[in-house]
Amino acid sequence: MIADRYRIEGRLGLGGMSTVHLALDTRLERHVAIKLLAEHLADDPTFVSRFQREALAAARLVHPNVVQVFDSGFDAATGRHFIVMEYVPGQSVAQILRDRGGQGLGVEETLAIVVQACHGLDYAHRQGVVHRDVKPGNLLRSPDGIVKLADFGIARAADQSSITQVGSVLGTAAYLSPEQAAGEEAGPRADLYSLGVVTYQCLAGRLPYEAQSLSELVLKQQREAPPRLDQLRPDVTPALARAVAVALSIDPRDRYASAREMGDALDRAAEAPPEEPTAATSRLAATEATSVLPAGAGAAAAVPAWEPTDGHPVAPRQPVPRRRQPPPAPPAAPAAARPQRRRGSRAKRVLGVLLILALIAAGVTIAIVTSMSDSQRVQLRDVVFDSVEQSVDAMRQLIEDNTR
Repeated sequence: MIADRYRIEGRLGLGGMSTVHLALDTRLERHVAIKLLAEHLADDPTFVSRFQREALAAARLVHPNVVQVFDSGFDAATGRHFIVMEYVPGQSVAQILRDRGGQGLGVEETLAIVVQACHGLDYAHRQGVVHRDVKPGNLLRSPDGIVKLADFGIARAADQSSITQVGSVLGTAAYLSPEQAAGEEAGPRADLYSLGVVTYQCLAGRLPYEAQSLSELVLKQQREAPPRLDQLRPDVTPALARAVAVALSIDPRDRYASAREMGDALDRAAEAPPEEPTAATSRLAATEATSVLPAGAGAAAAVPAWEPTDGHPVAPRQPVPRRRQPPPAPPAAPAAARPQRRRGSRAKRVLGVLLILALIAAGVTIAIVTSMSDSQRVQLRDVVFDSVEQSVDAMRQLIEDNTR
């Protein structure tokens, strides 16, 4: 019995600093999971402080995708510190992966797990709590498919100072973010990297980096990119592979801004066809606004459509058609002869300048800039004419259309 209330019935798991047992709450007559701090650490004030902080941090988190904490304290009879948590029947993702024999999970099954974990992490981060130990063993799936994030044993409030010793690293090495592996501060985006590793492992059946030591892991993270998921599995689309790669970015600033953004990006990438890039995965620059055909393309060559970040392609503009020249005007009255000669002389000078410019242009190529609406982009098209006369007519028409 723990605290004269919780009767231990069996062991659920064993960790480096604690053991988790299945227990019966004799007052409320329900099963709970009770975590006991390892005996050899009970006299260590650093670990006791960390263990107590776990209870305080996790007790603030009440969310469908987070294991709830019910009670905590110190049992004088056994000399053990304990935390009483919600009991989640079912399996951890680590157990599921072991049962599959290293073959990985299906795309839909993986996303159902990871997206729910994103919701739980997003809630915890908004409460100021960083998990710092996201791994398959800490993702529990109930028989009805609900996924809960467990074990905030080394989590800490984001506004508290770290108690990590210099040169020591918390968390399971294979799932550590590059900044954690280097002994630096671990923010919310470190959890996103770890969840990205879990996603990669579920889809590929292997870790993105296979390393025998922490130093080897750090070198591989800095020097090479993991194999692309769409090259390892044919049912993983390039969009989904890119979405996971964003979470695995070395620089935290290149990862998703939040866990919710990561979950939304994975959902969109899974639904998008292979040919259709999504805003979260393509990461196109907002300032990129033009598309130019190479010089020498024929007049009938297709103009590639610009695809803005909203996913709706803009249809290419058609070439400006030549307008039939109006018939010559009848001779004017003698009184108007002088003004007509002046206008005719001015038109001849403009035409002469246009002819000179047209002859200088290599290949007689004219780039016509068409202006679209504000929600679209500006496109450049190369239009090649067969004769100087055609190019002059097009230039004259362009001037008339834009100076009217």
